[in-house]
Amino acid sequence: MLAKTTSIIHTILVAYSLVALSSCSFSTKETISPDGKISVSVYIDSISNTDYGQAFFSVSYKDKSSKKTLFSKIQLGISTDQQFFSKNLRLLSVSPSTSIHEDYKMITGKRSHCINQGNERTYLFENEQKQTFQVVFRTYNDGVVFRYILSASGNETEYVTTEHTTYSIPHGVNRWMQAYTNDYEDFFPLSTDTFNEKNTSHLWGYPALIEPQDSLFVLITEADIRRGHSGSRLYSGNLSDQYQVHTPDEKIAFNKIYISPWRTLIIGSLANIVESTLVTDVSEPCKISNTEWIVPGLSAWIYWANNHGSKDFQRVKEYIDLAQNMGWKYNLIDWEWDVMENGGTVQDAIQYSQQKGIKPMLWYNSGTSWIGPGAPGPLDRLITKENREKEYAQLKEMGVVGIKIDFFAVDGAKMMNYYIDLLEDAAKYELMINFHGATLPRGWQRTYPNLMTVEAVYGAEWYNNRPTLTKRAASHNATLPFTRNVVGSMDYTPGTFSDSQHPHITSNGHELALPVVFESALQHMPDRPEVYYSLPEEVKHFLSALPSAWDETKLLSGYPEVEVIIARRKDNVWYIGGLNGTDEPRTLNFSLDFLTESSIIDKLIKDGDNDKSFNIENNIKLTDNKKNISVDCLPRGGFVAIIK
Repeated sequence: MLAKTTSIIHTILVAYSLVALSSCSFSTKETISPDGKISVSVYIDSISNTDYGQAFFSVSYKDKSSKKTLFSKIQLGISTDQQFFSKNLRLLSVSPSTSIHEDYKMITGKRSHCINQGNERTYLFENEQKQTFQVVFRTYNDGVVFRYILSASGNETEYVTTEHTTYSIPHGVNRWMQAYTNDYEDFFPLSTDTFNEKNTSHLWGYPALIEPQDSLFVLITEADIRRGHSGSRLYSGNLSDQYQVHTPDEKIAFNKIYISPWRTLIIGSLANIVESTLVTDVSEPCKISNTEWIVPGLSAWIYWANNHGSKDFQRVKEYIDLAQNMGWKYNLIDWEWDVMENGGTVQDAIQYSQQKGIKPMLWYNSGTSWIGPGAPGPLDRLITKENREKEYAQLKEMGVVGIKIDFFAVDGAKMMNYYIDLLEDAAKYELMINFHGATLPRGWQRTYPNLMTVEAVYGAEWYNNRPTLTKRAASHNATLPFTRNVVGSMDYTPGTFSDSQHPHITSNGHELALPVVFESALQHMPDRPEVYYSLPEEVKHFLSALPSAWDETKLLSGYPEVEVIIARRKDNVWYIGGLNGTDEPRTLNFSLDFLTESSIIDKLIKDGDNDKSFNIENNIKLTDNKKNISVDCLPRGGFVAIIK
């Protein structure tokens, strides 16, 4: 079915190209966003006074004062073991511009009602052997996406060997980029070049945030990974300013036609970046017909405070009781539940959870990465379809509503197919999914809305592993809303008011703000039951009533590593979270002009006299001349507000 559909798409696109060849002049090569601000120009840098050369495109942004070039020279091209589209290319034709308009709903994420609206053109290229490929560009008000469409040269399997897409990011440009790791668990430090003595591979993970012009930003990532696709990353070479799209697979097999993932550039102010839904806009629509069983919510989580706690039936019961007392929907029983002792088994824990009205979830090993000596089990219950469906059916019968799957291998096509298998089969048995030690969200949260959250972040779990996070947490937390969390739900496990193996030095106000600032449809609350019980009543009530999926999101203020203030709406209530990412006291300023005159700040919870205390204000009425708000924060401090 897919091959037939893609063949039809290819025929249509070629027809567009032929129309363009006969009726359009080559001077019309721009693809422009609906609001006219973002434009893409495709061109050939010719050699030897011929029509042939390297294919490039530029990206410009038009504000009130001028038109600014964000990228002047992004290289295009793709090669297989049979066809080479790199240097000697000619632009044959450009299709007419067509409009894209689509409304869709999201169960999870930063916005429940999304609008996918943009303009599209298809560019047809040929090489000197008269072989052709196409690049489809779409321009949106918040960015640019493009992808390759390539027909096989014969009837046998062909292999994509190289994608020549290369982003030029000059030295001196601010960038927040993460050295690539399989689990995407690292920092996004500010830099002005590619040099990183620790990153000897010169590979960089998505998303990559750059500031090519003052106060204008671009977030580079990819979207719409489908079966047969390999997840990609960026390769900078030896101290180069050129970042080429690079896949872990040396060759990617296809038959008849290859359609790449969307290469995605989210563009604009930091508010445009944070509020963008471009990754899901260009991903496949939802494939699950009945979604009533998919319910976002908060969950008690045992691992952070009790690494091996899921072996202890009595300790597991304490966290189930915590979820009940706090009004949270879920409890996650983490690794080692298969060897549970001290008075009960995992079946007993699930039964106890159901008696308390709490929906249970279980941890699993993916069976692909950590499978050697000492690896936690169960190891082999998901890796084959027969075992997976058997396990899923049993979980459904037991009353388990979701699973956390951990320790995945590198992002090759085989692994991407496995993620999709896990999601599709889980949907049959109404199981929600949380991927850990896993790849970055690339739009599956729209296609398979049972994907509730993904780790792919250096999160609070790292307080258990090494002392690195202690001093870097505040600035890191103030960077994630502009980088990792833009592209999808992020299982950071926020809100650690006490300490695990290594201390945290962020304030309690900062920690309380994290579940608002960080979006995750399953928000796992990591601290000890006695810690939550000891919090002030207003704070406990805040955590009990907090949503984990949102109707609307706004960035009110911020800059990576320095500060961030985010407002999120659920129904008619706004929740605002603010973080001071610096080691100095800081006043966070923001405007509430988007609210009506009659709005009231129902509650403001901010830093108290010290980093372990709170200052709580109630019923602050907003008037026309009191919509500019200032909140004084301690070093590494923060605040939350509820507005009705």
